[in-house]
Amino acid sequence: MTTHPRETSRTGPLQLLLGDAIDYAGLFPPAQLDMGGAVAEYASYLESAERWALGRFVVPVSRLDELTAAAEARTDAVTLGTRAAPWRLSVLLGNDLETGVAAVRAFVAVQDEADRDWRARVEALEVRAATIEQVTAIGRLARGDDVEWFVEIPTATDPEPLVRALADAHLRAKVRTGGVTADAFPSAEQLARFLAACVAHRVAFKATAGLHHPLRGDYALTYAEGSGRATMFGFLNVFLATALLEGGAGEDAAERLLDERDPRAVQFDPSGVTWREHRLTTDRLAAARRSGIGSFGSCSFREPIDDLESLGLL
Repeated sequence: MTTHPRETSRTGPLQLLLGDAIDYAGLFPPAQLDMGGAVAEYASYLESAERWALGRFVVPVSRLDELTAAAEARTDAVTLGTRAAPWRLSVLLGNDLETGVAAVRAFVAVQDEADRDWRARVEALEVRAATIEQVTAIGRLARGDDVEWFVEIPTATDPEPLVRALADAHLRAKVRTGGVTADAFPSAEQLARFLAACVAHRVAFKATAGLHHPLRGDYALTYAEGSGRATMFGFLNVFLATALLEGGAGEDAAERLLDERDPRAVQFDPSGVTWREHRLTTDRLAAARRSGIGSFGSCSFREPIDDLESLGLL
């Protein structure tokens, strides 16, 4: 399993910040599409003008065969991954990591066969850990593998020991920033603490859940009529707060940025972005993407893009 560097042909500050950044998780709540629907949507996004922002297709290891069948059932050229441009996957492993890794390796071996109509490349694996011992075990399993391993850790308590263990094991972090219930969202203080630990230990991360919108605000928890609402983080809040920390700002500034709701307070221009009294140049944003900011998972690709357009950022 081999990962490849991300590339984007756009170099503006927003594109540097969000290039390849939206991992498509249409199989998961609240969208929770069937496999055929998720495959069709991801295929259409690959052909869209906004494909520069599209990241990996997120799929559970138990559904890899289903993904192959759904993709190969389509005959249109839009859907077909080719040897030159295979679909990029991030695979969620279950509790039995060794069995899951074996299944991924079997999938990769099949993808390497000649004369396939559709191809995919596993670029990342996602797992969970709650203890340093679990992180260490994952590190042993991942040793020598070029694929990116993202380990979801809890944030209710100080995550610094776990992030330090991830750094020692050469693993990446994953943080859950929301869900379909209000109690699934961490506080700004907890999230800032996680980001600061990642920056301090040079651990790259991805975020998942609750980041459909650019900026902090009150939004519906699901797409169901009459859905409850909760205060959610924005993906710009999270990414810019990380870049701010990497530029030397303190945790308190990152926490305030995570709480920022006013779009007028975040101003992009050709050479960078200004948030209130803080300035982040394109070089700083690019450095933050290279060293720390990975991606965020979203069950919708259009919703983040449409919101950026409504703010006049696209």
